Amino acid sequence: MPGLIAAAVLMLAPGAGDAASATATPGARVSVSATPAPEAARTGTTMTAATEARHARGTFDVTITPVQPGADAAPDAPGRMTLSKTFHGDLTGTGVGEMLATMAGGNSGAYVAMERVTGALDGREGTFALVHRGLMDQGAQDLTITVVPGSGTGELTGLTGVFHLTIEGGEHRYDLEYSLPEG
Repeated sequence: MPGLIAAAVLMLAPGAGDAASATATPGARVSVSATPAPEAARTGTTMTAATEARHARGTFDVTITPVQPGADAAPDAPGRMTLSKTFHGDLTGTGVGEMLATMAGGNSGAYVAMERVTGALDGREGTFALVHRGLMDQGAQDLTITVVPGSGTGELTGLTGVFHLTIEGGEHRYDLEYSLPEG
């Protein structure tokens, strides 16, 4: 069960143990990518020359730390973790966030996460938020990571986009497909 979704779900399953038990199989290649932002899909809008889609590519390091459940937490309650990332490449900076995940039996489960990114995107500084939604159904994975509309600050005000993720040989690679008003 390789991949980020599988790792997240395994790490957060009740009684799952430490984060090391959820790493992807060495040499396994997992590619999950996001779908277009719901607003664009719903309205059928297209990008103009001023907001033409660009790509920021690079790698990131991530630390996922389990949060101990409260004493009164149900044994089958979703697991919780904190995220800490360092981005390299066209996006430089850090990301912090929280994740919830649950197993639904066999190779099925789900996770959601909210993440705040602080840094520079192709030289423009600011912050923005990402929302993650990952599903796994009998091992088949579906992951969507989207820039939260209106979350950009500083020189990243107006940022929209999707975050495509590939994990190969244990290395996390991203392709942030985005648009940003000329500044």
